Amino acid sequence: MPTRIKQKWRPPLTLVIGGALAAVLAAPIIAIGYFKVAGFILGWGETTLMIFVIALVLTALLGFLLWRLVLRPVWALTAHAIAIKEGRGDAPLPEHFGTPELTSLAQAVDEMGSTLMDREAGLRAYTNHVTHELKSPLTSLIGAAELLEADTPQKDRVQLIETIRVSSRKMQDQLEALRRLASAREPVGRGPSTLSNVVPRIETGLPLLLQGDMALPIDEDALIAVLTHLAQNAAAHGATRLSLGPDGDDLRISDDGPGIAPGNRTRVFEPFFTTRRESGGTGMGLAIVRSMLRAAGGDIRLVPSDTGAVFDITF
Repeated sequence: MPTRIKQKWRPPLTLVIGGALAAVLAAPIIAIGYFKVAGFILGWGETTLMIFVIALVLTALLGFLLWRLVLRPVWALTAHAIAIKEGRGDAPLPEHFGTPELTSLAQAVDEMGSTLMDREAGLRAYTNHVTHELKSPLTSLIGAAELLEADTPQKDRVQLIETIRVSSRKMQDQLEALRRLASAREPVGRGPSTLSNVVPRIETGLPLLLQGDMALPIDEDALIAVLTHLAQNAAAHGATRLSLGPDGDDLRISDDGPGIAPGNRTRVFEPFFTTRRESGGTGMGLAIVRSMLRAAGGDIRLVPSDTGAVFDITF
């Protein structure tokens, strides 16, 4: 997740640049005016020295402001962008930047870098997991095809054909899950949508208990897809009801199922990770949920609990 840069008051960039230009323009005018007025009080040398000192002080002050409010943040942002390009994480962004414009730019760059790194990690995970997950059904297909080419008894041929059918279905399910996960990464509408309008439209066969209404900055269709995946996942793991409602600024979703084993808590959002492989689980449900939420500027995390599975959705 991208870091949230602190908003600390600084003069806007337009004021900094405009003030510098105004100072450059006004300094000689003021000097000439003062020289005109005080020229007969101070000598030529004293007046010239005073004007030089004033110009030097103003130049130093403007130089410090430009360095502090513009140059240093730009250097930090450049170092951060280079670190992201090289895949390093040793150039964190500072807590705040010099001007509101640069703060917005830094936040946008950080979010863009986080998104690109997530996508790169996702593509790498796809390659590894797809190779692993498709290897078993593909091996079964090749073996069954080779045996069918031989003089195989009719009874064995029926079993081999069933093996081909089951393996083909597994491969199709995995590829369809990949397609859904790729689609979930596409940006979605920012809403807002309310739980009271969305919950009645969710049809999963699992009772949904609404424990308070709240507005969320996500499109209604996307929120329906997210909650549907969570409800289906809860039902598949033995839950009989799903409760959802506000928890501060977050949306808390909990079920009455057996919960998640401690050893699996850090892996539940990984693509293809599932404890239901034998019963047809693809391990894509929670990965799709996280991808959809991040595409809308949000995220989901697993909350420690004694009973059931509890998730918090944040924006």
